[in-house]
Amino acid sequence: MPVKNLRTLIGLAGALTLAAPATASAITAEVARACDAALAKAFPPRQIGNPAAGSAKGTAKEKREYFQKCVANNGKVDDMPADAPKDNKPAK
Repeated sequence: MPVKNLRTLIGLAGALTLAAPATASAITAEVARACDAALAKAFPPRQIGNPAAGSAKGTAKEKREYFQKCVANNGKVDDMPADAPKDNKPAK
């Protein structure tokens, strides 16, 4: 009986090993810095220097999606969030 349990355990370990993703690519520091700067520009904080104050625009989900899109494009984001003006002029 113990041999059967050992075979089952080895088989399960092998199946889990094959099911795991092969590699996980990490982003570089340059891409992370560029995306963080773009994120801060697209979603400015309510209070400068106080991350707990929240963002003046957008939700946390929108910020995550924006950052992920930036990372997917290697730090280059050409579009602004939906609620931002397209012409970069201050609103009157």
